[in-house]
Amino acid sequence: MKVESKERLNNEVLVIRDLCKSFGNNHVLVDFNLVLQKSESVVVLGKSGSGKSVLIKCIIGLMMPDSGRIEIFGKNIPDLNHEDLDKIRAKVGFLFQSNALYDSMTVRENLEFPLRRHWIEVTQDEVNSLVTEALEDVGLAHTIDMMPVELSGGMRKRIALARTLILRPEIILYDEPTTGLDPITSKEIIELMIEIQQKYNTTSLIISHDMNCVRTASDRVIMLIEGRCYASGTYIELIRNTDPKVKHFFE
Repeated sequence: MKVESKERLNNEVLVIRDLCKSFGNNHVLVDFNLVLQKSESVVVLGKSGSGKSVLIKCIIGLMMPDSGRIEIFGKNIPDLNHEDLDKIRAKVGFLFQSNALYDSMTVRENLEFPLRRHWIEVTQDEVNSLVTEALEDVGLAHTIDMMPVELSGGMRKRIALARTLILRPEIILYDEPTTGLDPITSKEIIELMIEIQQKYNTTSLIISHDMNCVRTASDRVIMLIEGRCYASGTYIELIRNTDPKVKHFFE
């Protein structure tokens, strides 16, 4: 094997092969394939109901595929037991579309929760330091003792991202990160995502149909059409694609 090939394989942090998922007669994912390289930012673009959220839930193990492989750091997710899956999840941050903050917990407690959940051995001083740094990363250090109900939609999204960062993940999965946000706040969240990737050298997989997010945050774009990876390329390459199914997204 050539040195270049070895390096490429070593940089593959997520590999999806022939992934299939159906709900009755609704074939959502059909032999879907994707390879995500270390430090890469890839956007999966598709219209509503195309299977984007199903894909990301399969990747993190919240939903089991019917067939196919999902390898994260060389481990096939469908084959893992609960303990091994938790170990992988500690390296993979997941920003939920709904933010999924606990309304009964303060911002501090929401950020501390992943540290408790994954049984990571840290002192209280270390916990305090991690929480403070994560909040500073998203520009909301002053909210540490506030409740989620006291925050705006954009602030809740930032807190959810801070909670994702608390475990220092190597990969961050974003499920429609700008849904429900006004254009200005959406732009701020996209810029924050880029800053986080640059600071921590994270790998990003972004599920979105927000064309501003696709254009700004992607190194590469995957077109999810009819359950498959229908087309792949940079934003500019796809704009120039003459296939009617691809052109439809950029008109």
